[in-house]
Amino acid sequence: MTKMSNSLVASDMAHSMHPYTNMRAHERDGPMIIARGDGVHVYDAGGKEYIEGMAGLWSVALGFSEPRLREAAMRQMEALPYYHSFAHKAHEPAILLAEKLAEMSPGDLNRVFFTNSGSEANDTVVKMVWFMNNALGRPEKKKFLARNRGYHGITIASGSLTGLPSNHRDFDLPAIPVTHLTTPHHWREGHDGEDEAAFTARLLKEAEDTILAEGPETIAAFIGEPVIGAGGVMTPPEGYWPGIAALCRKHDILLVSDEVINGFGRLGTTFGCERYDFVPDIMVTSKQLTSSYMPLAAIMVSDRVYDAIADNTDRIGTFGHGFTGSGHPVTTAVGLENLAIMQERDLIGNAARLGPVLQAGLRERLADNPLVGEVRGVGLIAGAELVADRAAKASFDPKLGVPARVARLAQEAGLICRPVYDTVCLCPPMIVSEADIGRILDRFCGAFDAAADWARGEGLV
Repeated sequence: MTKMSNSLVASDMAHSMHPYTNMRAHERDGPMIIARGDGVHVYDAGGKEYIEGMAGLWSVALGFSEPRLREAAMRQMEALPYYHSFAHKAHEPAILLAEKLAEMSPGDLNRVFFTNSGSEANDTVVKMVWFMNNALGRPEKKKFLARNRGYHGITIASGSLTGLPSNHRDFDLPAIPVTHLTTPHHWREGHDGEDEAAFTARLLKEAEDTILAEGPETIAAFIGEPVIGAGGVMTPPEGYWPGIAALCRKHDILLVSDEVINGFGRLGTTFGCERYDFVPDIMVTSKQLTSSYMPLAAIMVSDRVYDAIADNTDRIGTFGHGFTGSGHPVTTAVGLENLAIMQERDLIGNAARLGPVLQAGLRERLADNPLVGEVRGVGLIAGAELVADRAAKASFDPKLGVPARVARLAQEAGLICRPVYDTVCLCPPMIVSEADIGRILDRFCGAFDAAADWARGEGLV
């Protein structure tokens, strides 16, 4: 590592507060400094190459060196580096991106509101839904339904919707009225002898029983990721999403599809709701919208939702919500170019074609590994859940840090992946080739094999 790199490590350890990090451990261990990226690879400050198997944070669709995105940002910086969208102001990139998103989205999701992140977007959804129901004379219709292990962000409202203990503990969350339902994960949550159809029926009954117990007149919206991402890559059982959509229609509850990870081709379809055959009233997108080259999120709402909100702004004079960077000209210009490239290069098709290669390879290569209880995923997102006992589906003692060990072994082999509770996750850039998939499989599965050897030596399996 260079003298400059050593200086950066010391400075980071002295001054930076990192998200999702044990800060005292960081003071001892320091950062891994990433210096540059190229395609599916990133390079640390010492020059070591890694396949970025998580696409950054589930998000860098086009890889780490797409010149057209850089050029789009530079052109817009020269023309109009910043302007806002408050009080009737507009500019070309945001107008054209909103038009493009309306064109791409299912159903009548024809109106778009821009924020800077998925967390801000889901926070905005809560406020939109409350604003709408107040406007419609339904002030009691404010509660949300979400799911355990779902991830929807980290603001006070979106963090409340999230169903992960570490996002609630000592933050005084949930802070809004939300009920978290059973995680739609048959392998972990199914009862003994309960097949997938019976599991789906039980979850739908739980949802309706909750609605009836709370009172349909009090439930504003149901929010969920088509495939749960940051909770551990959990795919829903067959029939789950059409059943949830039917319940929402029956009880006049808005259905919100959180597509921050799923959207723009990750599952092999443009949006996850299309993969699972439902049309939401509200859809939230971010991450792959700009390949995370710029911070941008977009909320798409149906005509019904828009009309209720718009009518109320006409009555009271404004929609008193927005951000300095809402629809920023540089971020929206990059978003437009990003979507154009994805379409030109058929990256959604690439995910549809190579997703089965990744999924089948993981299942085949990890089938006999004693540490792996389940391999799951769809398209270019996957996870392998670690167990101490396959038959009992018993997890390792968290103090052993087995998922983190697997991720560390993969990183030593040149693959960045992410441990999430008991699951080690993959979500490669959507530009991956079949050869890239082969290298990912070698390094990922090799790390599991090395971890199994360690576990045998420790008498853990």
